[in-house]
Amino acid sequence: MAVLALGGCALLFAINGGVVRPAAFRSSKAASAAVFVGSEACAGCHQAETALWRESQHKHAMQHATAASVLGNFNDARFDYFGVHSRFFKKEDKFFVETDGPDGKLANFEIKYTFGIDPLQQYLIEFPDGRIQALSIAWDSRPKDKGGQRWFHLYPNEEIKHDDVLHWTKLNQNWNFMCAECHSTGIRKNYDAAEDRFRTTWTEISVGCEACHGKGSRHVAWAQSQRNWFGKDDDTRKGLAVLLNERDGITWHPDPKTGNPQRSITPAVTRREVETCGLCHARRGEFSEDWVPGQPLSDTHAVSLLALGLYHADGQMLDEVYNYGPFKQSKMFAAGVTCSDCHEPHAAKLRAPGDGVCLQCHASDKYELTSHHRHEGIVPAVACASCHMPVSTYMVIDKRHDHSLRIPRPDLSVKLGTPNACNNCHADRSAQWATDAIDRWHGPVRKGFQNYAEAFQASWTGRADAATLLAVVAASPTAPSIARASALGELHSRVSGANIELARKGLADADPMVRVAALDMLDGLPGERIWPLVAPLLADPSGGVRIRAVSILAAVPTAVQPSADRAAFDGAAAEFIAAQRLNADRPEARSTLGNFFARRGLAADAESEYKAALRLSPQYAPAAINLADLYRQLGRDRDGESVLRTAITSSRQDAGLHHALGLSLTRQKRPDDALGEFRTARELEPDRSRYAYVYAVALHSSGRIGESIEVLKANLTRHPDDRESLSALVSFSRDSGNIAAALEYAERLSRLLPNDRELTRLTDDLRARLK
Repeated sequence: MAVLALGGCALLFAINGGVVRPAAFRSSKAASAAVFVGSEACAGCHQAETALWRESQHKHAMQHATAASVLGNFNDARFDYFGVHSRFFKKEDKFFVETDGPDGKLANFEIKYTFGIDPLQQYLIEFPDGRIQALSIAWDSRPKDKGGQRWFHLYPNEEIKHDDVLHWTKLNQNWNFMCAECHSTGIRKNYDAAEDRFRTTWTEISVGCEACHGKGSRHVAWAQSQRNWFGKDDDTRKGLAVLLNERDGITWHPDPKTGNPQRSITPAVTRREVETCGLCHARRGEFSEDWVPGQPLSDTHAVSLLALGLYHADGQMLDEVYNYGPFKQSKMFAAGVTCSDCHEPHAAKLRAPGDGVCLQCHASDKYELTSHHRHEGIVPAVACASCHMPVSTYMVIDKRHDHSLRIPRPDLSVKLGTPNACNNCHADRSAQWATDAIDRWHGPVRKGFQNYAEAFQASWTGRADAATLLAVVAASPTAPSIARASALGELHSRVSGANIELARKGLADADPMVRVAALDMLDGLPGERIWPLVAPLLADPSGGVRIRAVSILAAVPTAVQPSADRAAFDGAAAEFIAAQRLNADRPEARSTLGNFFARRGLAADAESEYKAALRLSPQYAPAAINLADLYRQLGRDRDGESVLRTAITSSRQDAGLHHALGLSLTRQKRPDDALGEFRTARELEPDRSRYAYVYAVALHSSGRIGESIEVLKANLTRHPDDRESLSALVSFSRDSGNIAAALEYAERLSRLLPNDRELTRLTDDLRARLK
């Protein structure tokens, strides 16, 4: 499943006592299972926490749009964006915006809810089909002298038209899917696929006590029992879903060797509090609404790993990945630090002001010295976070700290182009200048805790040594689990006899995130071959592991499945289907379910899901490509061509669609038409090695041998270790009589494939012919 982040959604911790919908309120005495009771029910006993909660509730809260909650200027204020002239106004006690609607025409829309307070406020509009959409024009709530008190667009430098998925009326600005789970309590999305409408409900409009502590009715019953002389409930968890008490009784003391603080008790691999905070502070996609506070997030959500486009190669945040992924990379997490060691969750404040939060553990006589920070006399003073938690800005004005808590590595900036905290401030100086300064201050050996940048950079650029470097990360006992998981996932296209054992070990890892990634590594291998390895995970304790396991075994026919595993397979398959049905409002889920049905041999069901995905979003290219491939398998290439051409009318710049169309036309014996599509795919995505290779092969087949070789040479300039291009150049050069060139490419390929006997024989033959 694709994991998306709303372009205008901070997904930050909305803290608000909220409003309880009467239909959701139940008497705890009558409940056979725990139910939501609302934050007001907590206030009687937890007055101090509730007071802090209310004091901090406004920063990211979702609220009904009222005169008290709306901050933006609705006094006939105007805002222009790429020729769209929007107007904000009031009518009686309601707030409205006149702006471009789903058809691109100006219309009036009522503001139903507000979203957030500081540093910006967004506005939500409800449609008759239950969709609630986030307007992309937001209010900058900062003081005027800081650039605020103005309307601004969340995509200021690109024109988002009404037919774009990022338009405020479209899929990727939909509150029901993108925002609701983290900004409200007790959400049930309730999407009706047959009617294509939502009936989403919540128990509190914003985030209340039960968002972190779980349903409260049993806790209320427990509290009432403590007042009785007889029949007290001695539940050690006090009726709560989880006790977030991992800090209780913990002490930190200096390590005698390093002087750094050490936790008195070894931390658990997955920790209840971090997983609870991670529900809203992670880049992830939900596949089950049955999450319970404290359980591993991977049980009910697909968590994004250190992927190209989301993170820099060294793990620094790039896109909106929030705090969970970065923090799980940190030395602090590895040492046992948890969220509330630094943050007071009810007040939404740090435990101490400024550097004080770090100095709770890190001795001031070691770290508050100029000999450590090297910035004496700087005004304002350089804080710990300045160097170890650099800031990135999202949603135009929202500054967020990277929680991977790393040492600055300008040397990696020199080598790999990753950013560093030094040059974030000293932008007028080079990364080499910063590297030299740190060498003088702290010496050349300062690798820090996160040492996997080169492995991911090698993988993302297709270097020949990528598999070797990734294997080192995946096997490292000291690497963060999210880094090991990411390395296993990157090995998916590089599985070999030399590294298959890494997947086997990953499948037994204590962190379900690693187990899921080990399954990712195995995806695509013949199901019958990996069945003994994967089948035990069909009954894994983690739902995320179970549904990933069944998805990669889907192609194994029931008749050849071991009878002892069939019940587990069927159970996991039902979970997998339910996970996709939950997100039936998303083309990604419909296409994913189509893939599953296709692998199970259920062609009609697969076709139905792919078509549903394209109805939801004609621009969703994977569904069109998958449907065309299904038609290929059914001998219906003409239908596949029609699907691809229709999709291209909505997504002309999608290289994958043109490439798939070229393949379809090739199968239909229309090479000239196919060649044009392959050329377009290569032009649209020149960095995609596969597209260049296929285009070159098509050129060669049409007799344009010289052009073909030039395309392959250009591809090698971008991807020096591309094996397909090297192999084709060996063959094409040899066939054209250029034996010297063929030998050169064969020797380069041999260095990448030293154990390939057939290649060795070919190379020897070329040497002999050249003599």
